[in-house]
Amino acid sequence: MSTDVFIGGIPAQNRAVQGDIVAVKFDPLPLWTKMKGPNGSCNNTATLEGCNLLTEDKEVGGNICNGKAKVGAEYESAHCRSYPGQNKEDADQNSSYRSYPLPEKTMVYDDITSQGSTNHLDLHGMASHDSINGHHCAAPDSIKNNSCSGQSNALEKMCLLVNSFPSKRPTGRVVAIIERSPRREGIVGHINVKQWVSFRDTGKKDLKKNKNLISEHEYIQLTPTDPKFPNMMLLVRKLPNCIKKRMKSGDVTIEMDLVAAQIDDWVEESPFPEAHILRVFGRGGEVQTQLDAILFQNAICLSEFLPEALSCLPCVPWEVPLKEIQSRIDLRNLCIFTIDPSTATDLDDALSIEELPNGNYRVGVHIADVSYFVLPDTPLDSEAQFRSTSVYMLQRKLPMLPALLSENIGSLSPGGDRLAVSMLLDINLAGDVVDRWIGRTVIHSCCKLSYEHAQDIIDKAFDFEGSNFSEDGYPRVYGHFEWPDVIKSLKSLYEISNVLKQKRFTDGALRLENPKVVILFDENGVPYDSMLSERKESNFLVEEYMLLANRIAAEVICRAYPDGALLRRHPEPNMRKLREFMAFCQKHGLELNTSSSGQFHWSLEQIREKLKGDPVLYNILISFATRPMQLASYFCSGDLKDSENEWGHYALAVPFYTHFTSPLRRYPDIIVHRTLLATIEAEELYMKHQKALQGYKEVKVQKRCFTDISFDKIAAESMEGREALSAAAVKHSVPCAETLADIAAYCNERKLASRNVKDACDKLYIWFLLKKKEVLLSEARILGLGPRFMSIYIQKLAIERRIYYDEVEGLTVEWLETTSTLVLSMSTSKCAFRRGCPNKWRAFEEVALLTCPYNLDFTMDNSNQSEVMKVDDSITAMDREEPISRSDLSETEIDPAFFPLTVCLLSTIPVALHAVGGDDGPLDIGVRLYMSSYFR
Repeated sequence: MSTDVFIGGIPAQNRAVQGDIVAVKFDPLPLWTKMKGPNGSCNNTATLEGCNLLTEDKEVGGNICNGKAKVGAEYESAHCRSYPGQNKEDADQNSSYRSYPLPEKTMVYDDITSQGSTNHLDLHGMASHDSINGHHCAAPDSIKNNSCSGQSNALEKMCLLVNSFPSKRPTGRVVAIIERSPRREGIVGHINVKQWVSFRDTGKKDLKKNKNLISEHEYIQLTPTDPKFPNMMLLVRKLPNCIKKRMKSGDVTIEMDLVAAQIDDWVEESPFPEAHILRVFGRGGEVQTQLDAILFQNAICLSEFLPEALSCLPCVPWEVPLKEIQSRIDLRNLCIFTIDPSTATDLDDALSIEELPNGNYRVGVHIADVSYFVLPDTPLDSEAQFRSTSVYMLQRKLPMLPALLSENIGSLSPGGDRLAVSMLLDINLAGDVVDRWIGRTVIHSCCKLSYEHAQDIIDKAFDFEGSNFSEDGYPRVYGHFEWPDVIKSLKSLYEISNVLKQKRFTDGALRLENPKVVILFDENGVPYDSMLSERKESNFLVEEYMLLANRIAAEVICRAYPDGALLRRHPEPNMRKLREFMAFCQKHGLELNTSSSGQFHWSLEQIREKLKGDPVLYNILISFATRPMQLASYFCSGDLKDSENEWGHYALAVPFYTHFTSPLRRYPDIIVHRTLLATIEAEELYMKHQKALQGYKEVKVQKRCFTDISFDKIAAESMEGREALSAAAVKHSVPCAETLADIAAYCNERKLASRNVKDACDKLYIWFLLKKKEVLLSEARILGLGPRFMSIYIQKLAIERRIYYDEVEGLTVEWLETTSTLVLSMSTSKCAFRRGCPNKWRAFEEVALLTCPYNLDFTMDNSNQSEVMKVDDSITAMDREEPISRSDLSETEIDPAFFPLTVCLLSTIPVALHAVGGDDGPLDIGVRLYMSSYFR
């Protein structure tokens, strides 16, 4: 469908939780809600209460240091840094009965956002948890198989109905849980024991008069840190002994500990699911505790590699066997080098370039031949499949493969012979690949360049002829090559990459990219600051060749094995969210054409030029533009064999795409390597058979029929071709379509878990920095405005937040509807409260950090960049031990605003940020207005 289905509230969710695969019954058309955007309606376009662009589930972009990480870890990624669970909703936040819309999975594009859930391939024989209406029983075959013609007809009718009423958003309710989410097995949160302890201490009451009370207090409540999950009930007698002991002693500090629980059941009559505790992590305010919880919550494997898996690898020291050198193409005479982050040790790919006599260039993309070491159906293969992907944290890496392979014999490190799968691509000056060769090779990398080294060469940052490279910190060049050879090759690769990039965008590709927040660590691994960073030309250089190689690999394997290729697809954007973004642009006089990915891209480029003097607003727009993007996912081509139009990649604007270039850290790439090598072997078998039939007569035989630019469909569909392809698939253990579909689903789930870990770690370290600083002053832009709250964008951290100012004691709110202007003033009169009504007014300090002009005293010492801030009569000092010359957290002085504060849409205001949660709830970043006044 072109839009998502809104399922609001606990009753409509029918005991389904985040990640469940469910069957939904649509509400009648009159009950559908109005769509936001040009085809919908908003009461006031300036208010986020009526038309809000805050995403339901935020996310962070990939590793900005690595061009390959863009290709692999979400090249096509929506790079907006913001955090889940950050917004206050209209419902009472203190209520234990939390009702949230059934969440949409919002991710980036390669990896970009999608509704519903990924399937989970159970590699360890886990039992199925199918249920209907929350009970443990199998779903109807017509639902589970999803193959009934009646279902297809119903879906077609619903799509027609949705397209006929674009101003309406479908609503519905869950009628069955088809597959239970693995996330039910690791929900992290805090337990609430104060009420239980209080009840125990006052147990002299006549409990017989209140049997319900007795029943209630056999349980305690768990509040998940993820607000997408409901509160849960824990049976006291099933609690771990360590918790029961602390509860009996009256130790309420246990509420500060993070615990993990598993949902056991959710009966129809209960508003809460019942769960039991699996693990106690420790104090929630500690970084290590949070890291442990993040890894547990996402089911990341922390165990060492099994001896059986390690035994599959050769002993070291290891050299390329002579047999392999004789059977492969020897490319050790080429000037081949790698470009990676300076700290990288798992080097998947290397590049080379030669200028041909006809003026074309022969570019070599050389990828580590991991499939040579990771053989099918071995313990090492099972281990790699189970882990599925390497998990990158800011100060730690959890590898998919043992270090002996990923950092030693399989890594394309300089100065030694290595095995590779290479693509030699003849590219003309227009960026067209006019010829290609793909096969197994032996290479010898002469140099390991960092992105910084490559950028210096591109920028001509110093005199290369006069530099002493060894003294200037540049890497050693091995073999018979010298620095001029590397520099010449890199410059040529850069020139060709620019042509490829321009051609890609001309052909309809879309690029959405924002600056990213990078955490800075000291020599002890402790975070001390952060900075905004953008990718450089050296990153884009590598990216272009990786994208090209992935596209070619996809094209080859899906033509040779149309029912058994592991591909990666990216659907078109979510129409509801796209309309919201279009409405935002239209409101600000910005023209946006979203008829195709290419038009979308060029519209944004025109907006970039128009907003050249306001880069912050452009970054905000790009942040909004990422929200409609859906998740790119792996799939088996056989699953969509009758729908090839759904194979394509929206952001890249290509009909076929896959992952081929990172086999040391992604299991799907290993599968693609095996399929590609099977295609190459089938080609050789077929050509050998053809030559034998012709009796070696002087008849021209096509050299390459399956891997060439021109695919020989007749040869592939002939009896000999089919036999060759089948035999090669068996030899290289290419999975059957059914197995491949399961692998794709599992890899999607593991890739999402890896991304969740990275995003959570990024948020954790920013939270830790704010906790150390206590208060961070920054400027913010107002994105949305209304009588109750404003939505702001904080450029320093590239995040969005809301400030609620309704029902605040001592604050007067004046909302001017006609001009969409807000005036906030201080009020000296006290709020009147009715007898018997609870006090719902919030304290002034929750909304504003107030300073007095006569106390305001900022001093900035250039030697240590410390800030001392007098707030009221107290002094908060934020001192750094080290000088931070490139930090964003305190490089400019921020002046407070004054009451009355008058603002409108896109106004700039000063704000104060602080860390929230940890010991007493989920981690978050709080924000208040930064104001000054004599009257308080």
